[in-house]
Amino acid sequence: MVAEPMKVAYIFPGQGAQWVGMGRDIYGSFDSARAVFKQADDALGFPMSQLCFDGPDDELRQTINVQPAIVTFTLALLSAIHDIKGDNSLLAPAFVAGHSLGEYTALAAADVLDLDTTICLARERGRLMHQAGLKEPGGMVAVIGLDEPLLAEVCAQTGVLIANINCPGQLVISGTKDRLAKATELAKTRGAYRTIPLQVSGAFHTPLMQPAVDGLTEVIANISFAEPLIPIIANTTARPINNAELVKEELLKQLCHSVQWQSTIEYMIDNGVSTFIEIGPGRVLSGLVKRINKNVKIINIGDAEAIKNIKTI
Repeated sequence: MVAEPMKVAYIFPGQGAQWVGMGRDIYGSFDSARAVFKQADDALGFPMSQLCFDGPDDELRQTINVQPAIVTFTLALLSAIHDIKGDNSLLAPAFVAGHSLGEYTALAAADVLDLDTTICLARERGRLMHQAGLKEPGGMVAVIGLDEPLLAEVCAQTGVLIANINCPGQLVISGTKDRLAKATELAKTRGAYRTIPLQVSGAFHTPLMQPAVDGLTEVIANISFAEPLIPIIANTTARPINNAELVKEELLKQLCHSVQWQSTIEYMIDNGVSTFIEIGPGRVLSGLVKRINKNVKIINIGDAEAIKNIKTI
């Protein structure tokens, strides 16, 4: 009896995973990574690479900057990984998925968009989300230790929404700042043992982002999307996207709707994935996957050393 081939999935982090200095080592170690950073600098018209390497942190964290920065760094990692030949190589993914902004990296990984378009679209997404946040000020708070039904009750009473369903015991709420303050206090009384305000510039993944949807609709209308070569698991449905039109719908829908990350990982596991490879800054997604299912293998690739130490799975 022939064993079924191992299935892997590539997963890509979103906003919040960044750090000053990301990419400096791969820029110096891999020609292909260096080429990605230079191409991004040219496409954006300013030195994104310098912002990644040297900051300052408060400038890097700005939504308009951090979104293309994370995408650029992650695509540089991917490019360097693809240059590794012979015994040091990764299996091709059966699926790709990205958390919020990470979905844009997934598009490039699936050859839906080229590098320049992906990075520029991420920059435009960041700009529009920042502007929407100025128009309707809000924020996001991670709630630890409260299950979804209880948090849904808190949201119903305070007027906020669940923005991310990340893993058991870790949810994120989003809304205006006054409502978030009320929801945070009520969540604590209902049993949440920790609440963490996120460093973002608006109530992402709620209807308060509708101005960003309107702006991005116009931008996307002028971009050519290819058919995905790899199934992309959508944030909003936790199901595969297999054609260009669905990709466009997802990019608009995810701005105002909850990120179903736990269901995304569970779908891929149910469909045979036994190894998740997180590519990008930080280890946030690896931690979430571990809390969703302790039996899968998790590999994190976020720097030059990790790339050099890749072994065939």
